[in-house]
Amino acid sequence: MPGIESEWRKAIEEERALKDEFMARHTESPFVAERVPFNPLNYFPVDAKYRLPARLERRATPEEAFLRTNRDGSAVMRYLGDLVFSLEGHRHRLRVYHAGEGVGTSVFVPFRDRTSGKESYGPGRYLVFTLTEDDRYDLDFNAAFNPYCAYTDAYECGFPPAENDLPIAIRAGEKAWLKDANPSSPSGAILEMTRRQLAARARKPAPKTPAKARPRRATTAGRRRTRS
Repeated sequence: MPGIESEWRKAIEEERALKDEFMARHTESPFVAERVPFNPLNYFPVDAKYRLPARLERRATPEEAFLRTNRDGSAVMRYLGDLVFSLEGHRHRLRVYHAGEGVGTSVFVPFRDRTSGKESYGPGRYLVFTLTEDDRYDLDFNAAFNPYCAYTDAYECGFPPAENDLPIAIRAGEKAWLKDANPSSPSGAILEMTRRQLAARARKPAPKTPAKARPRRATTAGRRRTRS
């Protein structure tokens, strides 16, 4: 219905404006915390094509999974099942992960698509949602966002597994923050971060070797004067 779609679009635009305000000013923002100059986030235009029904096909038993991170480590997750949906005439699947204690029933879906490394952040974007009892969802790629490691190396984030590489372009959600500093892939992000770290170390001056201390005689100037 036109009225419902208008409200949905308005809600997305308001959420994006609030996120810019948070990123620019809040102490928990990666830009504020790490003193990174802030530029407004970039987005694809809101498009109802990328809002569609989906269902979660759960695994009989959640499986421990390890997602590669931007520091070339591993983030431990629980693989719950596959989010199944249809787009552009084809059926697609995305693995759904739970990050463990502290997040309740919130889960996330890291994914890449044909825009990754070009219009969107190369290592991938995230979707988050809350689990439902019937495992049916309103999947909205307009809400896709970049992990904090897209803005600064100070944060560690998990990259999508190969199974979550979509063979289509998802022109919805957040774009790359800086087009001229957008790694093409997860491996590219790791190599780029390593290069920056090595360059930073090379710029640091070598520590000076302290001169061997010689015993010094006490002098009047070195003593504390007292009044008689």
